[in-house]
Amino acid sequence: MTLIMRRAAARTGRRTWLHVLLVGLALWAACIAVIVTTRNINLIPTLIMLGSFVVPVSYVAWAFGHWADEHVTTDLIVRAFVIGGLLGVFGASVLETYLLHPSYLMFFGVGLIEEGVKGAALIFVARHLPRLHARDGVVLGAAVGAGFAAFETMGYAFTSMITLHGLSVRALVETELLRGVLAPFGHGLWTAILGGVLFGAAREGVFRYTRAVLGTYLWVSILHGLWDSAQQVAVVITYLLTGTAWQLRLLTFGYLPGPMPTQVHLFSLMSNVVLVVVALMGVISLWVIWRRNPDMRAAGESALRPVPAPAPMGRHVQRGVPDQ
Repeated sequence: MTLIMRRAAARTGRRTWLHVLLVGLALWAACIAVIVTTRNINLIPTLIMLGSFVVPVSYVAWAFGHWADEHVTTDLIVRAFVIGGLLGVFGASVLETYLLHPSYLMFFGVGLIEEGVKGAALIFVARHLPRLHARDGVVLGAAVGAGFAAFETMGYAFTSMITLHGLSVRALVETELLRGVLAPFGHGLWTAILGGVLFGAAREGVFRYTRAVLGTYLWVSILHGLWDSAQQVAVVITYLLTGTAWQLRLLTFGYLPGPMPTQVHLFSLMSNVVLVVVALMGVISLWVIWRRNPDMRAAGESALRPVPAPAPMGRHVQRGVPDQ
């Protein structure tokens, strides 16, 4: 009976993320309706907070319900999301201000910095864990990355709202919609990948910075850079496929030629294709980590294993006499 109750509680926990997502989206939509109806700008901070946190929190709830073991508590997840996310945002802001300069490789510099500070924040949050398993690194990495994404989205939503014509609720909503849809395939996924390898390489509770860890850090930084430079990559692909002689000549001199109508549509398509390809590479990377770590496979298999039926008890067994 105890085993059945535990499995039922686990199944309920795995559905928590869906309840969080649906309730959060309903509250977000209600907040938009109230702002549009009453024109009460005092609710705009509430709208920014709801739109920035609904998807990242739901993503973390999904990871927690499917992967976490007894050492990853709700308290630790909250600290990873809030403290880890804020430390990542603060560190990235300072380092990017003083280390980065406009160039073609700037986006990859952003990737190296932001993945580095998120990794450092993850190590800080998990420093007191009694043992380090790959699946714990995935869950806590997802929490740190999702927290980073949530606080970053708050900033983007706020700045997008400020226009030359005043405050634009529409621009705010569009920004939150776009970043909300993309959130599970960005910061949360990249830090989950790094966390899985980082924790998987640890021995006796001590982090080890092996070649696999450093290689994974570089890999997620490249994914990050490709994601941020999706539009620039789409421009290059568009002109390589459909560019005329004079457009290509202008590009060689460092000028961006005006696009033709067909090129505008191709650019939009290529931008989305680049994002989808980068997202797939991230998902495949996490799947490879899952396949290579026995503790993660064991966690997944135990979650899918059916609850065994209780053994039948005969009349003699109940009396303490074995059946013949």
